Amino acid sequence: MGKNLTTREEDYSKWYNELVVKADLAENSGVRGCMVIKPYGYAIWEKMQAELDRMFKETGHQNAYFPLFIPKSYFSKEASHVDGFAKECAVVTHYRLKTDEDGSIIVDPDAKLEEELIVRPTSETIIWDTYRKWVQSYRDLPLLINQWANVVRWEMRTRLFLRTSEFLWQEGHTAHETKGEAIKEAQLMMKVYADFVEHFMAVPVIKGTKTESERFAGALETYCIEALMQDGKALQAGTSHFLGQNFAKAFDVKFATKEGTQEYVWATSWGVSTRLMGALIMTHSDDNGLVLPPNLAPIQVVIVPIYRGEEQLESISQVAGEVKRELEMHGVSVKYDDRDTFKPGWKFNEYELKGVPIRIAIGPRDLEKRTVEVARRDTLSKEIVSKENVVDRVRELLREMQKDLFAKASNFQKEHITEVNDYEGFKDVLENKGGFISAFWDGTTETEEKIKTETKATIRCIPIDAKEEEGVCVYSGKKATKRVLFAKAY
Repeated sequence: MGKNLTTREEDYSKWYNELVVKADLAENSGVRGCMVIKPYGYAIWEKMQAELDRMFKETGHQNAYFPLFIPKSYFSKEASHVDGFAKECAVVTHYRLKTDEDGSIIVDPDAKLEEELIVRPTSETIIWDTYRKWVQSYRDLPLLINQWANVVRWEMRTRLFLRTSEFLWQEGHTAHETKGEAIKEAQLMMKVYADFVEHFMAVPVIKGTKTESERFAGALETYCIEALMQDGKALQAGTSHFLGQNFAKAFDVKFATKEGTQEYVWATSWGVSTRLMGALIMTHSDDNGLVLPPNLAPIQVVIVPIYRGEEQLESISQVAGEVKRELEMHGVSVKYDDRDTFKPGWKFNEYELKGVPIRIAIGPRDLEKRTVEVARRDTLSKEIVSKENVVDRVRELLREMQKDLFAKASNFQKEHITEVNDYEGFKDVLENKGGFISAFWDGTTETEEKIKTETKATIRCIPIDAKEEEGVCVYSGKKATKRVLFAKAY
């Protein structure tokens, strides 16, 4: 099994596509724009899900499930929301098939729906229609609900994990008594996402808010976390929206206050999707294949025996079994690969491609010396460790690797935030270095659009910690008060 990956230097996007397929993460399906997530890829997603789910529940949220289909009329209730999603909606018009005279299957023209149904691109409308029944008084608030689901956004140009017509995600939808509480919730969820992505995925992010034109359709404020990929392009890793009272008014969700008056509730929504898999792959992986942070690896340690004959294998298997059991007692996931249908070199290659953090090899010489060979996936370094110390050493290496991957990605990000003060410099950095460009912006959508048309760079975020200072817009030369981050993005 030769890896033969295109290198990142040669063609980054081809490298990415090949890696996703060759590492057994996902593949294209018979449905245009939709993917099949394979067991190994899904195991990584399940680890992400489990950790996020725990974090949501710790912050007081509960899971529920809402319908996949949304009546078309619901969309027309919130004008900016329908505008934002109109071009991406899949629509169900009929509810039956029938057999034609010549035996072919056709859509039954008599089975037309009275009202078309939209396959959910996001669930605000159906959920707010439901919340009207759930919220009567201030005692029913806050309402903190999350759902794990699939959504459909009809994409023209698709790419595994990064942009598919159907994808998996979670979406939180909350209702609050006051504006302040809703804003606090939206900010809290941005922080939860950032903690997860940094500590679990080992991907550094920049927290910020979106400009008006980049905001979620129907939101008053969108908080986001932005990550930087190795090719210098940004990737939006998660968003959290303060929706004001827009959806409450559209769906008439009111509550009786303590004083006995009727008020509209304040809303948020927030989500991350299987796009995080793309962020994970693109941040850490190399020309040999996938590199997984230990916290997310379905297999953290693989043990490969090197032997001639049954007798040697039996003795090695005994040692491997002891090491495996001991590591598992400490919560480390271990695979012992004693398949005799593949040679050790082939196995080494495979686990390198799949990003398994630690590989342990045990051969006949190791048996004599009571040692094993331990290899790290990220640095490809190897060391000989005594059998007595192997469990402690492996646990230490896993912790070290998690930290090192984050540090490496952080250094890359820091080196790729460039301050520029004029438009020529701006274009030069985009062309030759990539990454985030920190520049003054005059605050107008017009300037933002012109820069986007001319350079394909968008404002990724206005960083949360951007300081107020006097400056001149990099494009228009007008007065500006803050630096924002521009980049080309996925």
